[in-house]
Amino acid sequence: MITNTGFGRSIRAVLLALLSVLLWSTSRIAVAEPYLAVQQGYKCVQCHINPTGGGLRNNFGLIFAENVMPANTLPAGAPVWLGQAVQDIVRVGADLRAQYFDQETPHQRSQNGFQLEQLRLYADVTIVPNLIGFYVDEQVAPGGAQNMEAYARIGNQSDWYIKAGQFYLPFGWRLQDQTAFVRDATQINMFQPDTGVEFGLERGKWSAQFDITNSVLNQGNGGALNRALPTGYQLTSNVVRTESSWRVGASGSFTQSSAGDRNQGGLYAGLRTGPVVWLTEIDLIHQESSTAGVATQTMIPAFIEANWGFIKGNNLKLTYDYYDPQHSTQGNGQSRWSVVYELTPYPFVQFRAGLRRYDGPVQINSENTSLGFAELHVFL
Repeated sequence: MITNTGFGRSIRAVLLALLSVLLWSTSRIAVAEPYLAVQQGYKCVQCHINPTGGGLRNNFGLIFAENVMPANTLPAGAPVWLGQAVQDIVRVGADLRAQYFDQETPHQRSQNGFQLEQLRLYADVTIVPNLIGFYVDEQVAPGGAQNMEAYARIGNQSDWYIKAGQFYLPFGWRLQDQTAFVRDATQINMFQPDTGVEFGLERGKWSAQFDITNSVLNQGNGGALNRALPTGYQLTSNVVRTESSWRVGASGSFTQSSAGDRNQGGLYAGLRTGPVVWLTEIDLIHQESSTAGVATQTMIPAFIEANWGFIKGNNLKLTYDYYDPQHSTQGNGQSRWSVVYELTPYPFVQFRAGLRRYDGPVQINSENTSLGFAELHVFL
């Protein structure tokens, strides 16, 4: 039972917000990222310029966002946004996320306030259709501009391609919540892009990628944003089978590093059962130590998520995460549950409100926090 008075107030505020938007909504089935692909039986490349998903949307993705995702479509005669700055040669887009949060930690003062999570600008330039292009993902706030993805590509994203530069690695689910244990423990997420080369294939119901990169483990605590010289390499592979109502994927990665080599593998799957979409992933990580006599660290992060699109433009998300940071040690496991409500009332606008609870060893205050939040997401 949660007895903290401050967090109790945040729960009541979030529940009132959920009730108000529920009363505002209309009927029919809803879909939203990241379970959108499983709900519709799509590959990531169906809606995104990047074949591994996320970032700038293509024509299909934008039309889908205007007509299928929201509870209310645009009025008749309103202009259709397709992101085409110069026909289909130069495409642009953007993502903004801002939130109010209230976080409670045992024996510490509560933290709350408004926060700009991110403002990102995207651009894609096609030099030769289905052969040569450039892609950029720039986070302009908070904290000043920093490049997240910048790569050149050769080939057709819907067939075969090679991209070289800085980009996100393909491993497991590309979740909206990058703080999930499976994304944080593997250190393959949308906070930490890597630099190197990726080769990708799209064949019927199969998608596959193979990457050779520097590895964020070789570039200091700042990850790929720290320009320290690399001292090793990383090999990453990913393969996915996509069907109309389910998909299953496997990812693997090996990192050679002066800080200690790392091997990790993951299995992930998605399933549509009526209006509910399920996502799950489990990873196994072996992190060697560069210090003699220090045992290899074996980590096991896992998660399962249910998304219920009960009304068009509305989604209820329930998530449970588990993390074992050292399998040989007893009593150090961490868990996390979340309940999030998502409303997309109009094209390109989404409201999210949620509660999240972390549970870990009682002596570690930071692993036993409670969080309530309300977020505005605007995207083009």
